[in-house]
Amino acid sequence: MAREHAVGLTVRDVAARAGVSPMTVSRTLAGGKNVRPELQQRVWAAARDLGYHRNENARSLRPGQPSGLIGIAITNLGNPYYGEFAIGVEEVAAQHGRRILLGNSDEDQARERQLVADFVGRQVEGLIVVPAAGAKASHLSRAELEGRPLVLASRLVDDVWADVVVLDDVNGAYQGAKHLIAAGHRRIGYLGNVASVSTGQRRFDGFCRAMAEAGLAVEPGYVARQQQTAASASAAMEQLLRLPQPPTAVFAANNRNTIGALTAIARHLDGGAGWGPSVVSFDTFDLAELSPVPLTLIAHDARALGRKAAELLFDRADKGPDHPPVLQTIPVSLRVVRPEPPGRIEGAGPAT
Repeated sequence: MAREHAVGLTVRDVAARAGVSPMTVSRTLAGGKNVRPELQQRVWAAARDLGYHRNENARSLRPGQPSGLIGIAITNLGNPYYGEFAIGVEEVAAQHGRRILLGNSDEDQARERQLVADFVGRQVEGLIVVPAAGAKASHLSRAELEGRPLVLASRLVDDVWADVVVLDDVNGAYQGAKHLIAAGHRRIGYLGNVASVSTGQRRFDGFCRAMAEAGLAVEPGYVARQQQTAASASAAMEQLLRLPQPPTAVFAANNRNTIGALTAIARHLDGGAGWGPSVVSFDTFDLAELSPVPLTLIAHDARALGRKAAELLFDRADKGPDHPPVLQTIPVSLRVVRPEPPGRIEGAGPAT
């Protein structure tokens, strides 16, 4: 059935197309609990083919009446960074007389797809998405969003027609690594998230560039790039600390990796070790001043990132869907929280 004929579709239509019961469709659209994955895939495929979206506002909206809602999909509600980001979006939305709907993908592509479908079903006027790791383009296409404006925040996704706001990831990581090199460090570890997250790759690129310019090799044994949580980052840092020649400094590519690294370092120091590696953190975090080791932040304003994303969304509504996509970059800055003590590196761990 063509998408322009989707008006009036019901759950029963989707069920008939998918060859399942209406209850299975309802459960799938509500989150998929107790529904086998293969049945969920059939339901989503049928809904996509039919152009069906749940309209949660159907009872409260008159025809043609805007919903007044902006949908925001982020990757980790437990990270205070994204709380600040959402506040920034809300500040701009309020200026335009809009409210926000906030959803958490938990870095899960299927969950993100469901969130986006729910937002469309609730007739949001636009969407701001922090894409999940490895997110694909299909559910973010103009057709799937039925022409609604979309802004991608913090991360890039290939083949998506959308305005984008990102941090100066490459240059920020480059400056952070240069800061460690200038302080005399030569054995520098790297903790980051998966390469499928565009920020993870961009920050690693900046780190590698600084190392190459200094004539330093990026040692594979000093690099861990799979950490999405503080707990996994702590485990990775523990492994670095147990090396025969552990790094004298570590670059952490986001605040979750930094917190995990500092947790492991604090345990290391409590065990009687007389030193701990210096840390550069891409992102700020609470209580950074309590770091047990020298710490420098690659700082930026998460709330400003949210505000810019919202501004791009409302600008897009004014410019129309065919105006070329805009890419905005938010600057970052280096902030030393706890400086390197003079002569510290010569006595830090095994000799270089």
